[in-house]
This record gives sequence, C-alpha cells and structure tokens, in this order.
Amino acid sequence: MRDVLPELVGWWREGRTVGLATVIATWRSAPRQPGAAMLLGPQGEAVGSVSGGCVEGAVYELAGEVVETGAPQLQRYGVSDDDALSVGLTCGGILDVLVESVSPESFPELGELADLVDAGEPVALATVVEHPDPAVVGRRVLVRQDEADQPTASLGSARMDAAIVDDARGLLEAGRNATLEYGPDGERRGEGMRVFVSSFAPAPRMIIFGAIDFAAAAARMGSFLGYRVTVCDARPVFATSTRFPDADEVVVDWPHRYLEAEAEAGRVDGRTVLAVLTHDPKFDVPLLEVALRLPEVGYIGAMGSRRTHDDRVARLREAGVSEDEIARLASPIGLDLGARTPEETAVSIAAEIISRRWGGKGAPLTRTAGPIHHEHASPE
Repeated sequence: MRDVLPELVGWWREGRTVGLATVIATWRSAPRQPGAAMLLGPQGEAVGSVSGGCVEGAVYELAGEVVETGAPQLQRYGVSDDDALSVGLTCGGILDVLVESVSPESFPELGELADLVDAGEPVALATVVEHPDPAVVGRRVLVRQDEADQPTASLGSARMDAAIVDDARGLLEAGRNATLEYGPDGERRGEGMRVFVSSFAPAPRMIIFGAIDFAAAAARMGSFLGYRVTVCDARPVFATSTRFPDADEVVVDWPHRYLEAEAEAGRVDGRTVLAVLTHDPKFDVPLLEVALRLPEVGYIGAMGSRRTHDDRVARLREAGVSEDEIARLASPIGLDLGARTPEETAVSIAAEIISRRWGGKGAPLTRTAGPIHHEHASPE
C-alpha cells in the first residue's frame, strides 16, 4: 500500500470514498508480492497494480461494487481453463485480494498512519480479512514498534488484540507483510480468522563507501530500488552532495569509523546493503573487518579485480578475520554481465543484491525450467 498511499491519503483528506484492493497472500508465480495495492479513485481513476495487468480489470469492477455496498470482499484469483485469459493469472500464480471501501468514516486511522510513515516511524497496519462474524471483517488496528505505544483501537477483544499486536511487531521488525491465522477470538492454535499485517518500516539502507564515479551510478540504482542511500568517504573534496545528487546523505568520515558508529546506534540491520567501492587497502580492509563481523547485514560487496580481491582477502586473514566471516563477502562485486561503464556496473551490483535477497541463481531464464518466481505452498 505504500506506493499508493499519497493518492489514497489525498482523497481521504478531501472526504472522498476510494476503493482499495490489496494483495494479502500469493502462491506460486504470482506477479506481485503481498502488500501490492490498487486504488479506484472517486472519478474512476485506477492507481497502482495488484497483478501487473493480469486481473486488474476484474479487481477494478469488484472495487466499484465494494464502494457501492461498503462491504469488504476477499477474492482469490488464479488460472483456470475458463478464465485464464479474462480474469485469471496467465503466469500460473494464485493471489488473494482484499477489496475495501476507504473513507474518513470507514478508516479513521489513515491520517495517523500517513503521519507516522511520513515521519519515518515504523508502523504496522493489521486488518481482519476473514472472520466467522462478517461485522469483524475490515476492522483495523495500528501497531507501533515501541511496546509502550498501545494501539488506539481494538479488533474486538483483549485476547485478539494481544495476539495480533505481538505478531505484528515481529513482522514490523523484519519489515515483512504477511497474512496470519487465528481462532475467532485470537486463539493461536485456532482457525477461522485471518489478519493481514502490512509493515511500513523505514526504507532499507544502502551504504556506499568510496566517492567515485561508480558510486554515483550505484546511488542512482539504489534510490531507484527504494533504498535510503548514503555515500561515505574520508575525502571531503570528493564526498559532496553535488557529486551525488541521488544520495539521501553524503558523509565525510573514515568508512570503518562511520560504519562502526552506525551499527552501535542500531542503524544497520538485516536489510542493509553495504557496497565497498574504495578498492584501497587503507580504507577497505579496516572497513571490511567491521562489516564482516556485524551480526546482521543483508549484503556486503567489495569492488576490485581478482588480484585486488586476493590481496584484500590475504590482508583480512592477517587481521584475524575468520574464513566463515570472509565467506560473507561478495567480491569481486556484482554478477557477470560483462559490465564496463559505471551504469552497467551498478546494474550488475543491483542484480547480485536482488539475487541474494530472493535466492535467485542469476542465470538467464531461457536456460532454466520451472516457475520464474519462488515456489510457495498451494492454498488449501
């Protein structure tokens, strides 16, 4: 929902009613992940996407019905002989879509949600998408990361709230969206109630070390992929915002000292990407000593030739870095795309980050068999 939040909030603040369709679960080669959303605007505008074009028409029509009735609907879309080319997913996937009518009356918490997201504060939105009592479907609660901040609304009972808030905080910490199943009153071993948790965590970080031309291209790519990009270099003449307009911040500091301070402050986590482009031992060896020993980080890549890599690894071993720690390093950085220019190299680095994040092999799809996307368990 993050992608369509500005338009949704704009109409909400005008007192308009909008249809909101959200992917809450997927199986097999579904084209969009849980959390993808599409709006039906007050003048019939379509904003966003739930399937990359496969079922948008059907969802658009359903959203119109939901806006008229005000009753949310949960719809499953998949492939069948009858509807694969009309309202099915030709990619072979299956997805569940929740369609709701959103207005200031039906979603009074939206303003607070938008304010928290704008402020960069982690917040999760838990929505009941299925329940034996139709009156419970569509109830929402905002969940903040700090346990001292209690939800301002209730899903129906203290037991229900306690279970869902606890699980939502876990998903928020991981930056994940998921559909959870409980008993009708929040029983963890029960069934009958499904709750979709949409996490609005701050953007993941990409920290680029080395204020070189390749860093400028990597910063553009990182921003395009949705990262909050930092460029760090110890040389003030090179580390300037003018040279890196796509970076969210440019820091003048010794790389290892900056990373150490950021980690101690809790600003490096499992979603953080580190790109070491300095390829200078006096910078990158102390930096990698810190990086490779971090308990959580999503990706650590270092630029340089194979000779540079061999020299770097030898220096790391001399510094006492273990083989297991060195094995975390992606070096030489990037996938083998034959890249030459800074822009092509940035694509190569991004491709490796994406591949590692989702477990891809980095091989041409023409040389692989089976589903394009990761296999998920089939729905019952």
